[in-house]
Amino acid sequence: MSERWTPSSWRDKPIQQVPSYPDAEQLKAVEAQLTGFPPLVFAGEARKLKRALGKVAAGEAFLLQGGDCAESFAEHSADNIRDFFRLFLQMAVVLTFAGSSPVVKVGRVAGQFAKPRSAPTEKVGDTELPSYRGDIINGIEFTPEARIPDPRRQIEAYRQSAATLNLLRAFATGGYANLENAHRWMLGFVKDSPQSGRYNELSERITESLDFMRAIGLDPEAHPEMRATEFYTSHEALLLGYEQAMTRVDSTTGDWYGTSGHMIWIGDRTRQADHAHVEYCRGIKNPIGLKCGPSLKPDDLIRLIDLLSPNNEPGRLTLISRFGADKVGDSLPALVRAVQREGRSVVWSCDPMHGNTVKAGSGYKTRPFDMILSEVRDFFAVHQAEGTHAGGIHLEMTGKNVTECTGGARAISDDELRDRYHTHCDPRLNAEQALELAFLTAELLKKEKLARGRPDVEAAE
Repeated sequence: MSERWTPSSWRDKPIQQVPSYPDAEQLKAVEAQLTGFPPLVFAGEARKLKRALGKVAAGEAFLLQGGDCAESFAEHSADNIRDFFRLFLQMAVVLTFAGSSPVVKVGRVAGQFAKPRSAPTEKVGDTELPSYRGDIINGIEFTPEARIPDPRRQIEAYRQSAATLNLLRAFATGGYANLENAHRWMLGFVKDSPQSGRYNELSERITESLDFMRAIGLDPEAHPEMRATEFYTSHEALLLGYEQAMTRVDSTTGDWYGTSGHMIWIGDRTRQADHAHVEYCRGIKNPIGLKCGPSLKPDDLIRLIDLLSPNNEPGRLTLISRFGADKVGDSLPALVRAVQREGRSVVWSCDPMHGNTVKAGSGYKTRPFDMILSEVRDFFAVHQAEGTHAGGIHLEMTGKNVTECTGGARAISDDELRDRYHTHCDPRLNAEQALELAFLTAELLKKEKLARGRPDVEAAE
């Protein structure tokens, strides 16, 4: 791929997972309208995230990336955004304090509207219709009208993303993220959970630490990192017409940036080296993620790394492994060794969700918590064996009290899935399960650091 890149050069490549719009002129008009809209994020913010991810690649920080499977127009509300952000803060503080590691916070939010599907159509009874591909493309209602791809949905997705970003920025910098509020971040239904005692104990330790700082003359309020937090957005760059419309030249560098989110990733179904999604992503300067599934071979991974990160820039590329609990030990080591052998700088992150989807006896699609945890544990074990850094986790989760994944401390059963199964696509961890996973991951992170001879971790015990 030595040919010249432009924001539209992907249109000359083969492409997977794209909807067929019945009105090409309307699609063109919507994309032209989006081209004139203000950017959702800015190049300087993307560069700041890349620097933070560079520290993750160097083993000096940890990436927490998570959020909804697929955002929906109907569930867009201030309460849902607040609950998600509050859960994210809880998880981050657990990883930072209990895991003794700085945490880079990246949400699957403010743009995660498009979903790849395993089949172009779905069937209910004798009726077969196009698959639901996310609210940015068509409707979830099982009717012929709803399933027609509608370009105007891209305008709604943009506006919802802008509103979500506005509230998230206010939460992150307006005082809500102040560590003094750690006790207040406890979600109502988590207060009675098996995790509440652990979290309250942790928040009390944070309060004691802040009191100690004041006692020796250090005012936490004088340090902005104690009162605010850096929070970034990400999504899968699946709908490339939308992404192209949001691609802008940075006036300070002359480089192209995708302004639909700080970080975008390429899915496991669209990572073909000579196809459109890789072509688009190779030309923008944002941090890029690449999903790595069990079919990915080491040589193919190195070729993709060369295309997406030719300058081997730290923080540019995050490899998000998603194998399934039974395949990590067979698939991940060879990829890690190939990257190490070639001297490539990447962030290794674990997506323990997508490889562990099963159909419960009740008929619901679910993800057993013990399989999710098993994949995370094996991910850490492989990296410890290879002498590399287990750099992050990538989760589908929600701040809502749903019953979509079985297991966890409350041991949600197959029969309980129907109680609050609300996802528009894939099953998500609820707030209690996500917080439990954060504690377990913090323990693994601490063990990794002890194995690498970090005396400060021992001192924090």
